[in-house]
Amino acid sequence: MSDTVTAAMIVIGDEILSGRTKDKNIGFVADYLTELGIDLEEVRIVSDHQDRIIEAVNSLRARYDYVFTSGGIGPTHDDITADAISAAFGLPCTHHPEAMALMQAAYSKRGLEFTQSRKRMARTPEGATLIANPVSTAPGFRVENVHVMAGVPKIMQAMMDSIAPTLKGGAKIHSRTVDCPLGEGDIGAPLTAIQEAQPQTMIGSYPRFENGAYSTQIVVRSRDEAILQQTVAQVEEMVAGLVKNRTGVVGR
Repeated sequence: MSDTVTAAMIVIGDEILSGRTKDKNIGFVADYLTELGIDLEEVRIVSDHQDRIIEAVNSLRARYDYVFTSGGIGPTHDDITADAISAAFGLPCTHHPEAMALMQAAYSKRGLEFTQSRKRMARTPEGATLIANPVSTAPGFRVENVHVMAGVPKIMQAMMDSIAPTLKGGAKIHSRTVDCPLGEGDIGAPLTAIQEAQPQTMIGSYPRFENGAYSTQIVVRSRDEAILQQTVAQVEEMVAGLVKNRTGVVGR
């Protein structure tokens, strides 16, 4: 198992960019991958435009261990993800025989016609591996390190569960939070010094404003538990020292 496994996500859909639909998948995928020890390092939101999807897929699949996409694999004319992924890999887009069989059976069971529009959801790049969809049958698919999933959150989440056993994880990142009653402007310099002295950590500061006063949450992250604990101790000591030397209201 390598120390670091990286990933990117592509959210596809004009409805996301227009604001008509609010994305609910990015946060879920970020949390899910973190639990697997996979670092989500980049997210792109692209329109239903084939050239934009191709560019994003080819750029990100070369840079990261995994790429996950959501959206654009439905039955309508603007669901072009399968075509775009096929073009990105230089593969023909065909009706996957296993997907066709699964969907034919599902629609027959419901007494519905397996129309040409519905058959669009069985199209994948030639040779793709299917991603199971226990919610509504129509599968996602994988080509090399690119995993293509639905945009509907419930379905996408079920697909993530389907592929999780196939993903290799890296060393998990541990985190600790230190609450600081001072604003970022008061802690910026000493916190920077700690970060520079501890390059194996990632230190983030998140300001808050409550009851007329600024405070900060300091989050320390590292793959090494011992280094994490050492750095947290340094941050806590820094905060205690600054608080001891301050009186009155402290601004941001």
